[in-house]
Amino acid sequence: MRRLMLLRHAKTETDAPSGRDRDRRLDDRGHKDAAEIGQWIATHPPFPDAVLVSPAVRAHQTWEGVWAAIKDVAPSPHLELLPELYGADSPQLLQTIREASVHDPRRLMLVGHNPGMHELALALAGSGDAAGRTRLADNLPTSGLVIYDFAIDDWNDVAFRRGRLVQFISPKLLKQALDD
Repeated sequence: MRRLMLLRHAKTETDAPSGRDRDRRLDDRGHKDAAEIGQWIATHPPFPDAVLVSPAVRAHQTWEGVWAAIKDVAPSPHLELLPELYGADSPQLLQTIREASVHDPRRLMLVGHNPGMHELALALAGSGDAAGRTRLADNLPTSGLVIYDFAIDDWNDVAFRRGRLVQFISPKLLKQALDD
């Protein structure tokens, strides 16, 4: 069994002072949302063994916010900044997941960007949480987290439509759950 966690970066400033998209930082809401998703993860193990993060500032800051919230309860994962995650489409992201076989984590997290992350999340869903799949159909929002389980022993065997959607959450969905 392998678990995949897809996390879209948190809310960002509109423009970076440098003018480069890769340099855009989290805004105040983004920092809050990353911490909130991290707090959710901290109370819903298992935790990732490996985390692959886009080199964009906003993706790295999102992971830092999540890690700050889970570091007291989770073992330190293998962490890599991967340039190929920036701007990757779903086939490229799938290839990156398959390459995780080198380190063979049981639980892998990717921190990246739309539209590729949303497309991948939709393409992986083969079964699981029907309500989550319906909510995910429209968008993978900032700080959105999608969790899949795969009945495989090797990341090379991950394929589209083979994932069981365990959960899809976002800060907005967490707030709605509290209001219900």
